[in-house]
Amino acid sequence: MLIKKPKILGWVLNLFAKEDSSQINIELPFAALLFTLLAASGVTIYESWRKLCKIDLLPNFQKEAREIIRQVEVLGYDPLTVMYRRAEKTRSKNYREFLLGYVSAVRSGGNIVSYLKSKLRSIFEVQSAAAIRSIERLGTLVEAYAVMLIVTLCSYILFIVFATTAVFEPMKISGAPGVDTTTVCILIFFVTPLISILFMIIANAERKSNLIGVTQPYRAVIIPLIIAAAVMVAVALFPPLESLKSFTIFPAVVTASLLIISIPPALVYIRIAKVNNDAENSMPSFLRDVTEARKTGLSPEKSIIHATKRTGYGRFCETLNLIRSQMEWGVSLKKIFVNIKNKIHNWPVLVNFLILVETIKIGGGSAAALEILTDYGEKQKDVEVNKKSLLKPYVILAFIWSVLIALTTTMVATTVWALTQISLPGSVAMPLAVMQNQINLFSTGIILQCWLSGFFVGKVNEGTFAAGFKYSAMLVITAYISLLISQNFLGGMYAAVV
Repeated sequence: MLIKKPKILGWVLNLFAKEDSSQINIELPFAALLFTLLAASGVTIYESWRKLCKIDLLPNFQKEAREIIRQVEVLGYDPLTVMYRRAEKTRSKNYREFLLGYVSAVRSGGNIVSYLKSKLRSIFEVQSAAAIRSIERLGTLVEAYAVMLIVTLCSYILFIVFATTAVFEPMKISGAPGVDTTTVCILIFFVTPLISILFMIIANAERKSNLIGVTQPYRAVIIPLIIAAAVMVAVALFPPLESLKSFTIFPAVVTASLLIISIPPALVYIRIAKVNNDAENSMPSFLRDVTEARKTGLSPEKSIIHATKRTGYGRFCETLNLIRSQMEWGVSLKKIFVNIKNKIHNWPVLVNFLILVETIKIGGGSAAALEILTDYGEKQKDVEVNKKSLLKPYVILAFIWSVLIALTTTMVATTVWALTQISLPGSVAMPLAVMQNQINLFSTGIILQCWLSGFFVGKVNEGTFAAGFKYSAMLVITAYISLLISQNFLGGMYAAVV
C-alpha cells in the first residue's frame, strides 16, 4: 500500500495539472493578443502585466499576473527574470514557449511587436489545430455513446425474450438466475442513466462553453421540476389516478412530465443563445468597421459610433444601439463595458470588447493596433464556425438512435408476443396484458434515456448543459412519436395475422 499510494496521488496530480494546462491554453491567445496590442501602443511589459491583474475575464492569467507583480514589487526581481522563472514552472508548453520567446526577444534587443505578432499567429494556428483534435475526440465519444445505446438496446431485446418466452425455462430449473421485473428496472432506471451521466462528465471535461454566467435556464427549471415530480408522485400513490398507468396512457404521462421540465428552460436558453450567437457572429464585422473608420482619421470613439450604425447584426444591434447612445451621452468606456457584460455572456465577445477598450484607453486605439485585433477576431470566428459545422452531424445521429431504439424495442416485443400466439416449439402463449406491461416498462425507459441523451448532445454540440433542455424536449417527442407509430402499425398488423 505504501507503494501504491504515491502512484494514485501522482495520477490525481497529473489530472489536475492537465486541467490547469488546458485552461491556460484557452486564455493564452487573448492574453497574447492583449500583450501585442499594448506593445504596439508603446506600453511596457511590466505595465502590461499590471493591466492583466485587473482583467477577471482571464482568471488564470490574472492569477499569473498577480504572482509576477508580487515577485517584482515585494521580492525586488526584474520582470524578465520573473517571467523566465514562471516559464520553468508552468505546465503549459505553449505558455512556456511564449514566455521564453518574449524574454529572449527583449534581451536580444529585437522588435517586440514583430515577435508578438509572429507568436500570436502561431498560437492561433495551434488553437485551430487543437479545436480540430478536440472535435475528433468528441466524435469518438459520441460514437462510444452510440455503441453504449446499441448494447442497451440488445439488453432490452434479451430481457424481452427472457421474460416473454419459455425457451429459457431449462436454465431456471438448473439453478441459473432468472429474469424478473426488478432486474429490468435496475437496468432501465439505474444502470443506463448512470452510464449516460458518466459520458456527460467526460464530455464536460472535453467541451467548454463560450457562455459564462448563464444561470437563468437552471433557475427556470426549478418550478417545472417540482410540478412534474408532483404529477408523477400523484400518479404513483393516488388510486383515482390508477388509469394513468395503463399501457396507452403512461408513456404519454412520462413524456408530458419531461416536456414540462424541459420546455421552460429551453425557451429561456434559446433567447439567451440567440443574442450571444448573433454577438459572436457579428463581432469580427463590428471590429472591421471600427478599424476601417479609424483608418480614415476618425477618433476611436467616433469610429465605434460609426460602426454601431450598421444594421444586419440581428439581436446584437440592441447592444450596439446601447453602446452608441451611451457614448453620445459621454459615458466612459469602462462603464459601457460593464453594461455590455450585463447583456452579453459570450466569453470571446466580452474579451474582444475588453481588449478594444483597453487599447483605446492606453494607446489611443491606433489603426495598426486595431488592425491586429480585427485580424485575429476574424481568425477566431473562422475557428468557431468550423467547429460548429463539424459538430452538427452528431445532432442528427442523436435523432437516429432515438428512433432506432424506440422502433426496434417495440418491434421485438410485439413480434415475440405474436410468435407465442402460434405455439412455436419451446414457447407458451403469452397473455396480451403481459406484453403490454413489458412495452409500457420499456417505453418509459426509452423516453427517459432519450431525455438524458439530450443533455449529452447539448454539451457536445453547444458546450453547455443548458442547451440540453432544447435537445431533450425534441428527442423525447421523437421517441414518443416513434413508439406510437411502431405500436399502432405493428400491433394492428400482428392482430390481423393472429
